[in-house]
Amino acid sequence: MTDSGGPPSTSIPSSQETRGDRPDQRVDLSTDRPHSARIYNYLLGGTENFAADREAAAQAMAGFPDLQVAARHNRAFMTRAVRYLAAEAGIRQFLDLGSGIPTSPNVHEVAQAVAPDARVVYCDDDPIVLAHARALLTGTPGGATAYLDADLRDVGAILASAEVRDTLDLTRPVAVSLIAVLHFLPDDQNPHHIVRRLLAALPAGSYLVLTHGTGDFDPPGGELGAQAYRNRGIPLQSRSRDEIARLFTGLDLVDPGIVALHRWHPDDTLGDEVTNAQVSMYGVVGRTTA
Repeated sequence: MTDSGGPPSTSIPSSQETRGDRPDQRVDLSTDRPHSARIYNYLLGGTENFAADREAAAQAMAGFPDLQVAARHNRAFMTRAVRYLAAEAGIRQFLDLGSGIPTSPNVHEVAQAVAPDARVVYCDDDPIVLAHARALLTGTPGGATAYLDADLRDVGAILASAEVRDTLDLTRPVAVSLIAVLHFLPDDQNPHHIVRRLLAALPAGSYLVLTHGTGDFDPPGGELGAQAYRNRGIPLQSRSRDEIARLFTGLDLVDPGIVALHRWHPDDTLGDEVTNAQVSMYGVVGRTTA
């Protein structure tokens, strides 16, 4: 799943949308095939999804009935982590990769509520996200937001893009957000290398914010849910705590470290008690030191 989903909107996009600043170029949204961002949108109660997405979600929930619980807590973790970074760590720059379909509060809304001068770049390569990107491009007068249409795996293009270079100062700390996205990159796509390249381009004092699906707490349910995604053509690979720890090699972890995401700086926003097995995702924030 990607960090997406949201409240009902006024309309469902058509099966084709204009792409970016090229109004003459139409993009097929492939509404007959499920997409992870739209599945997640459905799980969060949004309307930017289609029958194929809802069917895939139903199949996944048949194996892992608490998938909607996990989605809600994943979103709540993002809000807490961004608020912590803006309010307590003093971060003013955010790069949100795999941003997904706009959901309020978005990263810039959370960060700019604390620091109106915060600057945010959103990045995704899903046409339906691009179709709604205008919802992301509003911020406080003192801050800035931008949207980049790029593939997470193309780190060089992301870092060299005008959107990143014009919005963020890469000589100053940046928080890189990878919320519920790396589990869609199997090992053969080398997510560890992607993380290393991103962090290598940033100065000490930058942060990595991550949530990731795991089978540690409920191996049978986690695998059934993951297999449901794979059966619909969406690669999904759960990872263990040790595998996730390797993504943070050389970083200082913010207390309490790598934990079930609802146990990271918990609050009572959702007002419910859930188990680690119900959430089955890790949440972690780490700071670069060199």
